Amino acid sequence: MNTATALNTVGAKPLDFPIPANVHAETVVSVKHYTDRLFSFRITRPQSLRFRSGEFVMIGLPNAEKPVFRAYSVASPAWDEELEFFSIKVPDGPLTSHLQKIQPGDTVLMRQKSTGTLVVDALTPAKRLFMISTGTGVAPFASLLRDPDTYEKFDQVILTHTCRDVAELAYGKELVEGLENDPLIGELTHGRVTLYSTTTREESSHMGRITALIGSGKFYSDLGIEKLNPETDRIMICGSMHMLKDVKELAESLGFDEGSLSHPSTFVVERAFVG
Repeated sequence: MNTATALNTVGAKPLDFPIPANVHAETVVSVKHYTDRLFSFRITRPQSLRFRSGEFVMIGLPNAEKPVFRAYSVASPAWDEELEFFSIKVPDGPLTSHLQKIQPGDTVLMRQKSTGTLVVDALTPAKRLFMISTGTGVAPFASLLRDPDTYEKFDQVILTHTCRDVAELAYGKELVEGLENDPLIGELTHGRVTLYSTTTREESSHMGRITALIGSGKFYSDLGIEKLNPETDRIMICGSMHMLKDVKELAESLGFDEGSLSHPSTFVVERAFVG
């Protein structure tokens, strides 16, 4: 086993813990705090790592003999030389209570295998792709929106991002605003990506849960678009368990069928974590 210096998360001197087998020890490159509940960070990428945009990996810290690992969607696209993640801060969380304190130069552990259902290969081609997200559930869509393969398969992409407060929408807004200036995919995304942000607590231009807004028709009228149709549309869903359940039921009521890598279809859901 390899060893890595543990993060000094409890004020004690750093300790050396063994790194479990089949685990990468990577270095934190940058950290950005958006609110007291949300932050993003980038780490070095193992040369051997191969993943599909939209997949997740298991992340941990070298601060215990048996590190706690949690599922984190990779927010950077498959071609990126670094790995980006978007995380919630849970004060008493076994991992995030420590993870939110990381700084550039610190070590983050990552298991070697990536997996997940939010990949374009699990969907059949269509005109429009709807990415429905709450909170940090926007992370896999940050990966997919920066991947050329997404634009090979779909003409238009509509990203919805619902959070409690306006400040929590910043990550999604920065993501979409930066697409057209992206040196690799800027030309591909021009005029093809729409962001629909909503809040559930703080007053904003669009308020309410996404299922209620879709159900009432306000979502369609706000954007000036046709209603969801399995003949022309595909749906990806990631976020809170309550939202996953509601949007899945809505999609099925409209005639959409859940897909997978072995049987691509018209919608997919990520159930690995709650965003």
